[in-house]
Amino acid sequence: MPDTRIPDDLVGAFQIEGEPVRGRLVRLGPAIDEILTGHAYPEPVANLLGECCALAALVGSNLKFEGRLIVQAQGSGPVRYVVADYDTTGAVRGYCRFDADGVAEAAKGFARPGARTLLGDGVFIMTVDQGQDMDRYQGVTAIEGETLALCAEQYFAQSEQTPTRVRLAVGQADVGEGLAFRAGGVLIQNIAEDQARGSTTEAWERTQALFETLGEDELIDPSLAPKTLLWRLFHEDGVRVFEDKPLKAFCRCSQDRIETVLRSFGPDERADMIEPDGRIHVTCEYCSRVYAIEPGALENA
Repeated sequence: MPDTRIPDDLVGAFQIEGEPVRGRLVRLGPAIDEILTGHAYPEPVANLLGECCALAALVGSNLKFEGRLIVQAQGSGPVRYVVADYDTTGAVRGYCRFDADGVAEAAKGFARPGARTLLGDGVFIMTVDQGQDMDRYQGVTAIEGETLALCAEQYFAQSEQTPTRVRLAVGQADVGEGLAFRAGGVLIQNIAEDQARGSTTEAWERTQALFETLGEDELIDPSLAPKTLLWRLFHEDGVRVFEDKPLKAFCRCSQDRIETVLRSFGPDERADMIEPDGRIHVTCEYCSRVYAIEPGALENA
């Protein structure tokens, strides 16, 4: 029998037929549930990190080379730091550092506090990492919008002069085996006009009007296929959907990486890290995996 399951954990590009508007859609199910349930995040923090992961996949999936796209924001608020990265194998990971009491206080009176409320004054950063032998490219803008989507729109307007709209959503939904975290997002961009194409203003304004009808619940609905969602939005003009790319939760931490970091400390500093069982324990901030390192292994390398 054919597989009738709604596709999940994917990102793909699309083009409005006959119009100078392109876009990408991301849908995260089990991958984002694994990332967010790996830590005891309060709901506002989980929402923020889920949005950051979805945004990293949306933007990073457009890379034309092997590498990583890192999205991060940091500020003076109760969430000190949120970061997510996507690499071109489809791997996504993320982490958030926060003050629990401060988050609870900031959430009072808000149905769902946004990025500006949680992060406070700070910066939004996108970094393109092309590998060890290549320079990193980094763009930085101030956190001014209340949402990460608005931060991303501002980034593209300032850093790339590309008219861009972004919608992100995170929530829990019944996936048949109980509630699970889900995340989704759509990004559309206006292709610059030229002599052959002429003015693109009218097409961009019409597409934005359709984009405004997109509901957050649609982005995370496990019963709504991504292609069906795009057809709902843009059926008047038609939409061409390109091949999806699968996504997965994957952390790059390893025993070797941890040992390399520990060797950067002096012998006295490492001695202070030894716990009663005679080993050094290191917890990965991203995936919460705990590594128990024998001090002798650091001396013999």
